[in-house]
Amino acid sequence: MDMAVFARRRAALMKAIGPNAALVLHSPPGSQRGSVHVRYRQSSDIYYLTGFTEPDTTVVLRPGADKERFVLFVRPKDKEREVWDGRREGVEGALASYGADAAYPAAELDKKLPELLANLEDVHHALGVDARFDRAVIAAIVHLRATERRGQRPPVRIIDPRLTLHELRLVKSPEEIATLRRAAAITAEAHRAAMAAGRPGVPEYELEAVIEYTFRRRGGAGPGYSTIVGSADNATILHYIENARTLGDGELVVVDAGCEIDFYTADVTRTFPTSGTFSPAQRRCYELVLATQEEAIRMTRPGVTLDQIHERCVERLAAGMVDLGLLSGPAAARIEDGGYKAYYMHRTSHWLGMDVHDVGAYMQGAGAGSPRPLQPGMVITIEPGLYIAADAESAPAELRGIGIRLEDDVLVTHDGCEVLTAAAPKQVADVEAACREGGR
Repeated sequence: MDMAVFARRRAALMKAIGPNAALVLHSPPGSQRGSVHVRYRQSSDIYYLTGFTEPDTTVVLRPGADKERFVLFVRPKDKEREVWDGRREGVEGALASYGADAAYPAAELDKKLPELLANLEDVHHALGVDARFDRAVIAAIVHLRATERRGQRPPVRIIDPRLTLHELRLVKSPEEIATLRRAAAITAEAHRAAMAAGRPGVPEYELEAVIEYTFRRRGGAGPGYSTIVGSADNATILHYIENARTLGDGELVVVDAGCEIDFYTADVTRTFPTSGTFSPAQRRCYELVLATQEEAIRMTRPGVTLDQIHERCVERLAAGMVDLGLLSGPAAARIEDGGYKAYYMHRTSHWLGMDVHDVGAYMQGAGAGSPRPLQPGMVITIEPGLYIAADAESAPAELRGIGIRLEDDVLVTHDGCEVLTAAAPKQVADVEAACREGGR
């Protein structure tokens, strides 16, 4: 994204926190596997505000300051380390390329932070995320308390950035929506490729490889979360990521995979038959989930809540469970006593954006709050499912081992919604046609 996008975001954040506050963010540490560094991903919050992608970075925003309103602490240039670990922007790049008003080596954070926070009322900092950085912020406040007689007062409140920064991230800008569209298009192509390749005798991990190859080939960073490829009874495990079983004939495969591109991820689930054609029992279950999801999508519009969408999905699925012989009726009683949770145990929706479970409050108001109404620019998933374990003795025999989930990424618009991931095959005929592209 253009640096002007990040500048607008910083301006919006600084307006939200006010002139008597500062926001401080620190990047997560790099990870290693043994002695080898793994690919680093910047904090979504830091990238959202700066576009800066290196580790060991601290951001300080001070709206009311006369100078140094946007400060970066970064790794300094180091020719020897750059030979081993890659190029660094350094202090010079932070100033020239990222628009910082001031930049300092990361090692100077503890020394400089007290003066940057002096005489402010509030510091917006996420306590409990990074213990080392918590100590740095607290040490700065302690230092200012000790020097208060010399005219440097400490902040009096520490405020969770979720109240400001994460609210800004929740409603997506046109640039963000455009990036999510790209992630959705690549993800749809990858799901179609998995359907074509998913025949009996193919290991789950080969489908994982096909999917993630498509992500990278099309310019994505890779998967936005661990790819799930669950066949047969593995499809009834919500977060199955071993992807180690070999597909058999007459089974269903649940694939939950999303491409990340430019720090934004899609999140799509599709279910398809290894034989290329749904059996009658599989089709009855699939059409129940499909009809439920389609109704939920039709409900999605400004003013509706995620709780209302979920409750309608539960009603529709519970009635279908009774019709399939999974539950004894009436459906309302099985909703009341939670019996439906034996076959549908998760929520229907979550926020989506830079993170697969993106930031933003689900409830509003004092105390526990009330469900938040949707508004234009929010992006959500809609993902009902049906999971009948192979050892579910109370289920009809022909339904045991069937797992189905359908998930799309949905943009809330001014007059309804748009399914960003509609290109991924979902109708029965379209899924079977995509499977036949693989020659079966």
